[in-house]
Amino acid sequence: MDKVCAVFGGSRGIGRAVAQLMARKGYRLAVIARNLEGAKAAAGDLGGDHLAFSCDVAKEHDVQNTFEEMEKHLGRVNFLVNAAGVNRDSLLVRTKTEDMVSQLHTNLLGSMLTCKAAVRTMIQQQGGSIVNVGSIVGLKGNSGQSVYGASKGGLVGFSRALAKEVARKKIRVNVVAPGFVHTDMTKHLKEEHLKKNIPLGRFGETLEVAHAVVFLLESPYITGHVLVVDGGLQLML
Repeated sequence: MDKVCAVFGGSRGIGRAVAQLMARKGYRLAVIARNLEGAKAAAGDLGGDHLAFSCDVAKEHDVQNTFEEMEKHLGRVNFLVNAAGVNRDSLLVRTKTEDMVSQLHTNLLGSMLTCKAAVRTMIQQQGGSIVNVGSIVGLKGNSGQSVYGASKGGLVGFSRALAKEVARKKIRVNVVAPGFVHTDMTKHLKEEHLKKNIPLGRFGETLEVAHAVVFLLESPYITGHVLVVDGGLQLML
């Protein structure tokens, strides 16, 4: 089986680190982001014959077209990573409905749509592996992140249910739930204050999360699992 991996949200942050690690391990990669220029830059940095695609994961037609293009130019996708995500931190009573919808569409519906498209391909191949990137907030909750937490908590429930649905087809589905990691999403946070609550005493790096993602992608006897990568933060919550 060819090692073709689609990384949604692959132009930056955790997704980009996953793409870099997998390229070094010999996978052929599709780097997918809403912004095509960003995806092209990330794919170009990998060297080799990796490709970039633009896709709005919340639009099923977009997702279907992207999978058709990937299959045409790279081959059938047998590994999928969903790392595309947005957050709009705010207390619930101050959160606009459109901000709720955008988070649920990108963080939850988007992963459902990419998984739906990928599973169709993987069933034909009788095998595949999916890792969805969640968050410790989806497991433990956090003030000011009720909607984000709902989207990431929903992703866990979805992934576990899907793992049961497709296990007989030799398709595995797992979740990595990071804590505080150095990305664009966390650069506005007060790190000095927050890291006091992390037993390992620091924020994580994207490559550290990427190693966990690739571990689950490649582990043939793990499915329906949530792997927390948070420096011990969950111990304090």
